[in-house]
Amino acid sequence: MVEVKAAAKGLSFEVSGRDSQTHARTGKVSVAHGTFETPAFMPVATQGSVKALMPRDLTECGSEIILANAYHLFIRPGLEIIREAGGLHKFMGWNGPVLTDSGGFQVFSLSRLRQISEEGVRFNSYFDGNEIFLTPEKVVEIQEVIGSDIAMIFDECPPPTKDLKRVEHAVNLTLRWAERAKKHHRLKSQALFGIVQGGVFADLRKQSLRETVAIGFDGYALGGLCVGESKDETNHIVHTIVPMMPDDKPRYLMGVGTPLDFLEAVAAGADMFDCVTPTRYGGNGTAFTSSGLVVVRNGKYQKDLKPIADDCGCYTCRHFSRSYLRHLFNAEEMLGPQLVSLHNVFFFLDLMRTIRRKIRDGVFAPFKKEFAERFDANSR
Repeated sequence: MVEVKAAAKGLSFEVSGRDSQTHARTGKVSVAHGTFETPAFMPVATQGSVKALMPRDLTECGSEIILANAYHLFIRPGLEIIREAGGLHKFMGWNGPVLTDSGGFQVFSLSRLRQISEEGVRFNSYFDGNEIFLTPEKVVEIQEVIGSDIAMIFDECPPPTKDLKRVEHAVNLTLRWAERAKKHHRLKSQALFGIVQGGVFADLRKQSLRETVAIGFDGYALGGLCVGESKDETNHIVHTIVPMMPDDKPRYLMGVGTPLDFLEAVAAGADMFDCVTPTRYGGNGTAFTSSGLVVVRNGKYQKDLKPIADDCGCYTCRHFSRSYLRHLFNAEEMLGPQLVSLHNVFFFLDLMRTIRRKIRDGVFAPFKKEFAERFDANSR
């Protein structure tokens, strides 16, 4: 077993185990509000809340770190309220580690509401229409007030395009913004991660990685994927770039989020993941299992007294049947989305626990193959 340790001002990272057939690895990240094991899944609390779940639920599911969005929290409830509350952790009642995304994805997703310049991005707020101007420095300041354990730099996430010059511009702008963010960052208890951009162009990705590492960050993220490119293009970039990322720093694959995606990325050496998939699917009555998806709203579950999954130890599966869950959705009871979301978050976190165990036991590669063969992504 090869151990790699790295310490940063607000973060320490230890690689404790490796798979012999892939780049998969296990490790531990320590930050101001605690530690979390890797590979790690971060449930998404965009507005300071994981949809339909309480912090107690997250703890009972085994969540060790969550993700919030600095852009959305800046708009609502605003920095003054968060500051007066003593930071986001106290405001939302979560005592564990928090990573905040910078709002770079909103630069991409809210393209009709913004203008990008060298200095920053001018938005019209989706909430009240007021004009907002965000710079790399301002985004750092926002995340310092929020008090997250890991902050992300402000980046430009280009749209899925084959326009090399368009993507190259986004890469170079992100690099200049990264330098400004690094110089402005002051909160010693907070780690700061750089972001690698470059679309589907491997050479641009390599340039972005090389120059981002030269600036020097506490961890590195691969951004701008799963925004419209093909699955093959995503996997090519992941398997090309992730193994090249610094071995002694956490590697974060942003916004990528199905069980099969996780397995591919872990095999490439990724350590951290986030996505809204568990609660988004849960809100629609779709549950993840090791064999695929179960849509509890379907009529065939009307009299089905089995749990969502016989092999699941979550609260939902220990107490409720598919029949009852279908009834809740048909009756438009809010408990339905809560229970299926709870199951899904547990499933994603439990999958990560299993992945870590398989890596430690030296059987990750066959587990990955067997899981992929068994998992049917089609609804049932």
